[in-house]
Amino acid sequence: MHMNYARSIALVFVILLISGTAAQAEDSVQLPAKKDFHLFLLVGQSNMAGRGAVSPEDMLPNPRVLSLTKDRQWKCAVDPIHFDKSVAGVGLGRTFGIVIAEATPGVTVGLIPCAVGGSPISTWQPGAYYDQTKSHPYDDSIERARVSMEIGTLKGILWHQGESDSNEEYCDVYEQKLHELIARFRKDLDAPDVPFIVGQMGQFRERPWSEAKQQVDLAHRSLPGKVAKTAFVSSNGLDHKGDEIHFNTAAYRELGRRYAKAFQALSDAR
Repeated sequence: MHMNYARSIALVFVILLISGTAAQAEDSVQLPAKKDFHLFLLVGQSNMAGRGAVSPEDMLPNPRVLSLTKDRQWKCAVDPIHFDKSVAGVGLGRTFGIVIAEATPGVTVGLIPCAVGGSPISTWQPGAYYDQTKSHPYDDSIERARVSMEIGTLKGILWHQGESDSNEEYCDVYEQKLHELIARFRKDLDAPDVPFIVGQMGQFRERPWSEAKQQVDLAHRSLPGKVAKTAFVSSNGLDHKGDEIHFNTAAYRELGRRYAKAFQALSDAR
């Protein structure tokens, strides 16, 4: 009994220490020159926003990996970095940023979280309103990206979405809408060559894919062969958090590493 109590006290102390360190780091954020502030737009639905359980290691600040808060302040990227819903947790963004920062000396990574849980691709177009979160997913992401691009350089767009379109009503037009979305992002952000990376939906044995979901997956898989400067990230071997929908924390971190590897491959191919 006394041992469990001591462990609980120790855990609370560690969390408070990390929280204090994060808060201190947030207060001392220093933005680099525009050319050295590499921005990445995080868009899609809940598996981009992240629903993983947060642990102390996810709260450790890195002064070279920042995220844009809801009120447009730059802070050290500690999870959850998204704010679309109260259930937001660990996602792939922070790990992605850490890997990119470690591989690019002298650069600070700026993550622009804009994913919206449950949002179908139809809400990712100008003027579209998503009632579930009382937001305009596309318009909001463009606005946040443009504000960020005043002080940084857009280097990539990361997309994870498709579950809400994996049905008979929407799957037939998904590929067309995805290609249009990429072209629209690039045009509206005046970034015609910006890399666009898509991630594969979860492959969970407890929930076999329907034909509609296979069709949406095919749109993701075939993207690099149809649209320039795009990449596909596999979800092979990644598990869910118990709900058969969202990845678990370890899977999100691995997805972040895979997205980073895909981005680096695209960058090296230029």
